[in-house]
Amino acid sequence: MKVNGTPYRSLWWSDETKALQIIDQRWLPHAFRIQQLDSLADYCTAITDMHVRGAPLIGATAAYGMAFALAQDSSDNAMTEAYDRLHATRPTAINLRWALDRVSAAMRPLPEHDRATAALQLAHEIADEDVEINRRIGTHGLSLIRAIAEQKPKGAPVRILTHCNAGWLATVDWGTATSPMYHAHEAGIPLHVWVDETRPRNQGALTAWELGSHGISHSYITDNAGGHLMQRGMVDMVITGTDRTTRTGDVCNKIGTYLKALAARDNDVPFYVALPSPTIDWTVSDGVAEIPIEDRPAREVTHIQGRDATGISSVQVTPEGTPAGNPAFDVTPARLVTGLITERGICEASEAGLAGLFPEMAAP
Repeated sequence: MKVNGTPYRSLWWSDETKALQIIDQRWLPHAFRIQQLDSLADYCTAITDMHVRGAPLIGATAAYGMAFALAQDSSDNAMTEAYDRLHATRPTAINLRWALDRVSAAMRPLPEHDRATAALQLAHEIADEDVEINRRIGTHGLSLIRAIAEQKPKGAPVRILTHCNAGWLATVDWGTATSPMYHAHEAGIPLHVWVDETRPRNQGALTAWELGSHGISHSYITDNAGGHLMQRGMVDMVITGTDRTTRTGDVCNKIGTYLKALAARDNDVPFYVALPSPTIDWTVSDGVAEIPIEDRPAREVTHIQGRDATGISSVQVTPEGTPAGNPAFDVTPARLVTGLITERGICEASEAGLAGLFPEMAAP
Protein backbone atom coordinates (compact mmCIF):
# COMPACT_ATOMS: atom_id res chain seq x y z
CA MET A 1 0.00 0.00 0.00
CA LYS A 2 1.06 3.64 -0.33
CA VAL A 3 2.22 6.30 2.12
CA ASN A 4 2.20 9.78 0.61
CA GLY A 5 2.19 8.21 -2.84
CA THR A 6 5.13 5.86 -2.18
CA PRO A 7 4.51 2.07 -2.02
CA TYR A 8 5.52 0.45 1.26
CA ARG A 9 5.30 -2.84 3.02
CA SER A 10 5.18 -2.93 6.82
CA LEU A 11 8.66 -4.45 6.77
CA TRP A 12 11.32 -5.00 4.14
CA TRP A 13 14.88 -6.25 3.90
CA SER A 14 17.55 -3.77 2.86
CA ASP A 15 20.25 -5.32 0.70
CA GLU A 16 22.26 -2.15 1.21
CA THR A 17 22.41 -2.32 5.00
CA LYS A 18 21.85 -6.09 5.26
CA ALA A 19 19.19 -5.46 7.87
CA LEU A 20 15.43 -5.46 8.34
CA GLN A 21 13.58 -2.16 8.09
CA ILE A 22 10.21 -1.76 9.83
CA ILE A 23 7.61 0.96 10.09
CA ASP A 24 7.75 1.83 13.79
CA GLN A 25 4.03 1.86 14.51
CA ARG A 26 4.29 3.38 17.98
CA TRP A 27 4.29 6.84 16.43
CA LEU A 28 1.49 6.44 13.94
CA PRO A 29 -0.76 8.05 12.89
CA HIS A 30 1.07 11.24 13.89
CA ALA A 31 4.57 10.47 12.60
CA PHE A 32 5.89 8.05 9.99
CA ARG A 33 9.16 6.62 11.24
CA ILE A 34 11.30 3.76 9.95
CA GLN A 35 13.46 1.69 12.28
CA GLN A 36 16.30 -0.65 11.41
CA LEU A 37 16.68 -3.79 13.54
CA ASP A 38 20.37 -4.37 14.26
CA SER A 39 20.34 -7.01 16.99
CA LEU A 40 18.26 -9.90 18.24
CA ALA A 41 17.34 -7.68 21.18
CA ASP A 42 15.96 -5.16 18.68
CA TYR A 43 13.74 -7.84 17.15
CA CYS A 44 12.45 -8.93 20.55
CA THR A 45 11.79 -5.36 21.68
CA ALA A 46 10.05 -4.52 18.39
CA ILE A 47 7.57 -7.35 18.96
CA THR A 48 7.11 -6.95 22.73
CA ASP A 49 6.72 -3.17 22.69
CA MET A 50 4.58 -3.18 19.54
CA HIS A 51 6.86 -1.38 17.13
CA VAL A 52 5.31 -4.09 14.96
CA ARG A 53 1.91 -5.58 15.80
CA GLY A 54 -0.69 -7.80 14.23
CA ALA A 55 -0.35 -11.58 14.15
CA PRO A 56 0.88 -11.96 10.53
CA LEU A 57 3.42 -9.16 10.87
CA ILE A 58 4.70 -10.56 14.17
CA GLY A 59 5.27 -13.90 12.45
CA ALA A 60 7.17 -12.37 9.54
CA THR A 61 9.30 -10.29 11.92
CA ALA A 62 10.15 -13.37 13.96
CA ALA A 63 11.21 -15.24 10.81
CA TYR A 64 13.63 -12.45 9.97
CA GLY A 65 14.77 -12.47 13.58
CA MET A 66 15.73 -16.13 13.27
CA ALA A 67 17.57 -15.39 10.03
CA PHE A 68 19.45 -12.55 11.73
CA ALA A 69 20.42 -14.79 14.66
CA LEU A 70 21.68 -17.55 12.37
CA ALA A 71 23.81 -15.03 10.47
CA GLN A 72 25.58 -14.30 13.77
CA ASP A 73 25.85 -17.93 14.95
CA SER A 74 24.42 -20.85 12.99
CA SER A 75 24.90 -23.52 15.66
CA ASP A 76 22.05 -25.59 17.06
CA ASN A 77 22.45 -23.98 20.48
CA ALA A 78 22.28 -20.45 19.07
CA MET A 79 19.21 -21.34 17.03
CA THR A 80 17.47 -22.71 20.11
CA GLU A 81 18.33 -19.61 22.11
CA ALA A 82 17.02 -17.30 19.38
CA TYR A 83 13.83 -19.36 19.12
CA ASP A 84 13.23 -19.16 22.87
CA ARG A 85 13.90 -15.43 23.10
CA LEU A 86 11.61 -14.58 20.21
CA HIS A 87 8.90 -17.00 21.33
CA ALA A 88 8.77 -15.34 24.77
CA THR A 89 7.95 -11.90 23.34
CA ARG A 90 4.15 -12.26 23.08
CA PRO A 91 1.97 -15.24 24.07
CA THR A 92 -1.34 -14.95 22.17
CA ALA A 93 -0.77 -14.61 18.41
CA ILE A 94 -0.10 -18.08 17.02
CA ASN A 95 1.72 -16.78 13.93
CA LEU A 96 4.76 -16.12 16.11
CA ARG A 97 5.17 -19.77 17.01
CA TRP A 98 4.16 -20.88 13.50
CA ALA A 99 6.95 -18.84 11.89
CA LEU A 100 9.56 -19.88 14.44
CA ASP A 101 8.65 -23.55 14.08
CA ARG A 102 8.77 -23.30 10.29
CA VAL A 103 12.21 -21.71 10.21
CA SER A 104 13.63 -24.00 12.88
CA ALA A 105 12.33 -27.17 11.21
CA ALA A 106 13.73 -26.14 7.85
CA MET A 107 17.16 -25.14 9.17
CA ARG A 108 18.03 -27.98 11.55
CA PRO A 109 18.68 -30.59 8.83
CA LEU A 110 21.01 -28.22 6.95
CA PRO A 111 24.77 -27.91 7.45
CA GLU A 112 25.55 -24.96 9.69
CA HIS A 113 27.34 -23.05 6.93
CA ASP A 114 24.15 -23.08 4.79
CA ARG A 115 21.70 -21.98 7.45
CA ALA A 116 22.06 -18.20 7.39
CA THR A 117 21.44 -17.86 3.64
CA ALA A 118 18.61 -20.40 3.68
CA ALA A 119 16.92 -18.77 6.69
CA LEU A 120 16.94 -15.34 5.07
CA GLN A 121 15.45 -16.77 1.89
CA LEU A 122 12.75 -18.52 3.90
CA ALA A 123 11.95 -15.27 5.74
CA HIS A 124 11.52 -13.58 2.34
CA GLU A 125 9.17 -16.40 1.31
CA ILE A 126 7.10 -16.09 4.49
CA ALA A 127 6.72 -12.35 3.91
CA ASP A 128 5.73 -12.80 0.27
CA GLU A 129 3.30 -15.60 1.15
CA ASP A 130 1.61 -13.30 3.66
CA VAL A 131 1.05 -10.69 0.97
CA GLU A 132 -0.55 -13.24 -1.36
CA ILE A 133 -2.68 -14.78 1.40
CA ASN A 134 -4.08 -11.39 2.30
CA ARG A 135 -4.68 -10.45 -1.33
CA ARG A 136 -6.74 -13.60 -1.77
CA ILE A 137 -8.68 -12.96 1.44
CA GLY A 138 -9.62 -9.68 -0.16
CA THR A 139 -10.91 -11.26 -3.34
CA HIS A 140 -13.12 -13.67 -1.39
CA GLY A 141 -14.35 -10.98 1.00
CA LEU A 142 -15.18 -8.78 -1.97
CA SER A 143 -17.95 -11.21 -2.92
CA LEU A 144 -19.66 -10.61 0.44
CA ILE A 145 -19.48 -6.84 0.10
CA ARG A 146 -20.70 -6.96 -3.49
CA ALA A 147 -23.70 -9.10 -2.48
CA ILE A 148 -24.73 -6.51 0.12
CA ALA A 149 -24.17 -3.65 -2.32
CA GLU A 150 -26.49 -5.27 -4.85
CA GLN A 151 -29.33 -5.19 -2.31
CA LYS A 152 -28.93 -1.49 -1.52
CA PRO A 153 -30.21 1.57 -3.44
CA LYS A 154 -27.85 2.63 -6.19
CA GLY A 155 -25.00 4.70 -4.79
CA ALA A 156 -25.74 3.83 -1.15
CA PRO A 157 -22.56 2.75 0.65
CA VAL A 158 -21.99 -0.63 2.24
CA ARG A 159 -21.40 0.22 5.91
CA ILE A 160 -18.77 -1.94 7.55
CA LEU A 161 -17.69 -1.89 11.19
CA THR A 162 -14.21 -3.07 12.11
CA HIS A 163 -12.35 -3.39 15.39
CA CYS A 164 -8.63 -2.95 16.12
CA ASN A 165 -6.32 -2.63 13.12
CA ALA A 166 -6.31 -5.64 10.83
CA GLY A 167 -4.99 -3.53 7.98
CA TRP A 168 -1.80 -3.64 5.99
CA LEU A 169 0.08 -2.32 9.00
CA ALA A 170 -0.83 -5.51 10.88
CA THR A 171 0.42 -7.70 8.03
CA VAL A 172 3.16 -7.41 5.44
CA ASP A 173 0.68 -5.85 2.99
CA TRP A 174 -3.07 -5.62 2.16
CA GLY A 175 -4.26 -6.48 5.65
CA THR A 176 -6.81 -9.13 6.57
CA ALA A 177 -10.08 -7.38 7.53
CA THR A 178 -9.22 -4.39 5.34
CA SER A 179 -8.26 -6.36 2.25
CA PRO A 180 -11.90 -6.89 1.18
CA MET A 181 -12.47 -3.16 1.73
CA TYR A 182 -9.56 -2.20 -0.50
CA HIS A 183 -10.73 -4.62 -3.18
CA ALA A 184 -14.28 -3.30 -2.98
CA HIS A 185 -13.06 0.29 -3.21
CA GLU A 186 -11.00 -0.55 -6.29
CA ALA A 187 -14.07 -2.25 -7.78
CA GLY A 188 -16.01 1.00 -7.43
CA ILE A 189 -18.34 -0.16 -4.64
CA PRO A 190 -19.27 2.72 -2.31
CA LEU A 191 -18.16 2.06 1.27
CA HIS A 192 -18.30 3.69 4.65
CA VAL A 193 -16.24 2.11 7.43
CA TRP A 194 -16.99 2.56 11.12
CA VAL A 195 -13.58 2.40 12.78
CA ASP A 196 -13.54 1.44 16.47
CA GLU A 197 -10.95 3.42 18.42
CA THR A 198 -9.88 0.16 20.13
CA ARG A 199 -8.67 1.31 23.50
CA PRO A 200 -6.29 1.14 25.19
CA ARG A 201 -3.75 1.41 22.35
CA ASN A 202 -6.11 3.03 19.86
CA GLN A 203 -5.16 0.85 16.91
CA GLY A 204 -8.29 2.17 15.21
CA ALA A 205 -6.30 5.35 14.55
CA LEU A 206 -4.00 3.23 12.38
CA THR A 207 -7.00 1.90 10.45
CA ALA A 208 -8.28 5.45 9.98
CA TRP A 209 -4.84 6.55 8.76
CA GLU A 210 -4.77 3.67 6.27
CA LEU A 211 -8.29 4.20 4.96
CA GLY A 212 -7.82 7.95 4.68
CA SER A 213 -4.60 7.45 2.73
CA HIS A 214 -6.49 5.16 0.36
CA GLY A 215 -9.48 7.46 -0.06
CA ILE A 216 -12.05 5.23 1.65
CA SER A 217 -14.89 7.00 3.51
CA HIS A 218 -14.75 6.26 7.24
CA SER A 219 -15.64 7.54 10.71
CA TYR A 220 -13.61 7.02 13.88
CA ILE A 221 -15.93 6.01 16.73
CA THR A 222 -15.67 5.08 20.39
CA ASP A 223 -15.62 1.39 21.19
CA ASN A 224 -18.98 1.73 22.92
CA ALA A 225 -20.76 3.19 19.88
CA GLY A 226 -20.89 0.02 17.78
CA GLY A 227 -23.93 -1.53 19.42
CA HIS A 228 -25.86 1.72 19.11
CA LEU A 229 -25.08 1.95 15.39
CA MET A 230 -26.22 -1.65 14.88
CA GLN A 231 -29.50 -0.97 16.71
CA ARG A 232 -30.10 1.98 14.40
CA GLY A 233 -29.58 -0.12 11.27
CA MET A 234 -26.39 1.75 10.39
CA VAL A 235 -24.09 -1.27 10.07
CA ASP A 236 -24.41 -3.77 7.20
CA MET A 237 -21.63 -6.11 8.29
CA VAL A 238 -18.74 -6.47 10.71
CA ILE A 239 -15.30 -7.66 9.62
CA THR A 240 -12.49 -8.15 12.14
CA GLY A 241 -9.15 -9.90 12.10
CA THR A 242 -7.88 -12.62 14.41
CA ASP A 243 -4.69 -13.40 16.31
CA ARG A 244 -5.48 -17.06 16.89
CA THR A 245 -8.41 -19.23 15.80
CA THR A 246 -9.09 -22.70 17.14
CA ARG A 247 -9.74 -25.66 14.88
CA THR A 248 -13.39 -25.43 15.97
CA GLY A 249 -13.74 -21.79 14.87
CA ASP A 250 -13.41 -19.86 18.15
CA VAL A 251 -11.71 -16.53 17.39
CA CYS A 252 -9.22 -14.75 19.64
CA ASN A 253 -8.80 -11.11 18.70
CA LYS A 254 -8.17 -7.70 20.25
CA ILE A 255 -10.10 -7.05 23.46
CA GLY A 256 -13.62 -5.84 22.69
CA THR A 257 -14.19 -8.07 19.67
CA TYR A 258 -16.44 -10.40 21.70
CA LEU A 259 -18.74 -7.50 22.61
CA LYS A 260 -19.04 -6.52 18.95
CA ALA A 261 -20.00 -10.08 18.07
CA LEU A 262 -22.69 -10.11 20.76
CA ALA A 263 -24.15 -6.83 19.50
CA ALA A 264 -24.04 -8.09 15.93
CA ARG A 265 -25.90 -11.28 16.86
CA ASP A 266 -28.57 -9.34 18.76
CA ASN A 267 -29.17 -7.08 15.76
CA ASP A 268 -28.89 -9.67 12.95
CA VAL A 269 -25.75 -8.07 11.56
CA PRO A 270 -23.39 -10.57 9.87
CA PHE A 271 -20.10 -10.91 11.73
CA TYR A 272 -17.17 -12.10 9.62
CA VAL A 273 -13.56 -12.78 10.56
CA ALA A 274 -10.72 -12.47 8.05
CA LEU A 275 -8.57 -15.50 8.74
CA PRO A 276 -5.14 -16.26 7.23
CA SER A 277 -4.48 -19.99 7.57
CA PRO A 278 -1.23 -19.54 9.59
CA THR A 279 -3.45 -18.02 12.30
CA ILE A 280 -5.32 -21.32 12.84
CA ASP A 281 -4.13 -23.26 15.88
CA TRP A 282 -5.07 -26.82 15.03
CA THR A 283 -3.98 -28.01 18.50
CA VAL A 284 -6.68 -26.03 20.32
CA SER A 285 -10.42 -26.72 20.39
CA ASP A 286 -11.73 -24.48 23.20
CA GLY A 287 -10.59 -20.89 22.76
CA VAL A 288 -11.83 -19.61 26.11
CA ALA A 289 -10.19 -22.40 28.08
CA GLU A 290 -7.00 -22.94 26.11
CA ILE A 291 -5.76 -19.73 24.47
CA PRO A 292 -3.41 -17.71 26.72
CA ILE A 293 -4.55 -14.10 27.02
CA GLU A 294 -1.74 -11.58 27.21
CA ASP A 295 -1.81 -9.12 30.11
CA ARG A 296 -0.07 -5.94 29.03
CA PRO A 297 1.30 -3.06 31.14
CA ALA A 298 -1.18 -0.96 33.13
CA ARG A 299 0.33 2.24 31.74
CA GLU A 300 -1.34 1.54 28.39
CA VAL A 301 -4.68 2.02 30.19
CA THR A 302 -3.77 4.82 32.58
CA HIS A 303 -2.08 6.93 29.90
CA ILE A 304 -2.92 7.83 26.33
CA GLN A 305 -0.67 9.11 23.56
CA GLY A 306 -1.61 11.95 21.26
CA ARG A 307 -0.37 15.05 19.51
CA ASP A 308 -0.69 18.71 20.40
CA ALA A 309 1.00 21.87 19.21
CA THR A 310 4.27 20.83 20.86
CA GLY A 311 4.44 17.35 19.38
CA ILE A 312 3.63 13.76 20.35
CA SER A 313 3.24 13.15 24.07
CA SER A 314 1.60 10.88 26.61
CA VAL A 315 -0.87 12.08 29.24
CA GLN A 316 -2.35 10.36 32.29
CA VAL A 317 -6.13 9.91 32.27
CA THR A 318 -6.63 8.25 35.67
CA PRO A 319 -6.26 9.44 39.26
CA GLU A 320 -2.74 9.05 40.59
CA GLY A 321 -2.17 5.58 41.99
CA THR A 322 -5.27 4.00 40.41
CA PRO A 323 -4.55 0.35 39.53
CA ALA A 324 -5.50 -0.82 36.05
CA GLY A 325 -6.08 -4.14 34.33
CA ASN A 326 -5.09 -4.64 30.71
CA PRO A 327 -6.09 -7.97 29.10
CA ALA A 328 -5.10 -7.53 25.46
CA PHE A 329 -7.43 -10.06 23.82
CA ASP A 330 -10.76 -11.83 24.20
CA VAL A 331 -12.30 -14.90 22.61
CA THR A 332 -15.42 -14.86 20.43
CA PRO A 333 -17.09 -18.30 20.40
CA ALA A 334 -17.66 -19.83 16.98
CA ARG A 335 -21.44 -19.70 17.46
CA LEU A 336 -21.30 -15.89 17.13
CA VAL A 337 -19.26 -15.90 13.91
CA THR A 338 -21.20 -15.80 10.63
CA GLY A 339 -18.24 -16.99 8.58
CA LEU A 340 -14.48 -17.10 8.21
CA ILE A 341 -12.91 -15.39 5.18
CA THR A 342 -9.74 -17.30 4.28
CA GLU A 343 -7.35 -17.34 1.34
CA ARG A 344 -9.12 -20.46 0.05
CA GLY A 345 -12.65 -19.18 0.37
CA ILE A 346 -15.35 -18.54 2.96
CA CYS A 347 -16.44 -21.22 5.41
CA GLU A 348 -18.55 -21.58 8.54
CA ALA A 349 -16.79 -21.17 11.85
CA SER A 350 -16.57 -24.84 12.72
CA GLU A 351 -14.17 -27.76 12.66
CA ALA A 352 -15.88 -29.13 9.57
CA GLY A 353 -15.77 -25.77 7.84
CA LEU A 354 -12.06 -25.24 8.41
CA ALA A 355 -11.15 -28.83 7.66
CA GLY A 356 -13.07 -28.62 4.41
CA LEU A 357 -10.85 -25.78 3.19
CA PHE A 358 -7.60 -27.00 4.76
CA PRO A 359 -7.78 -30.81 4.87
CA GLU A 360 -4.00 -31.26 4.79
CA MET A 361 -3.59 -29.04 7.85
CA ALA A 362 -6.52 -30.50 9.78
CA ALA A 363 -5.29 -34.07 9.42
CA PRO A 364 -3.79 -35.52 12.64
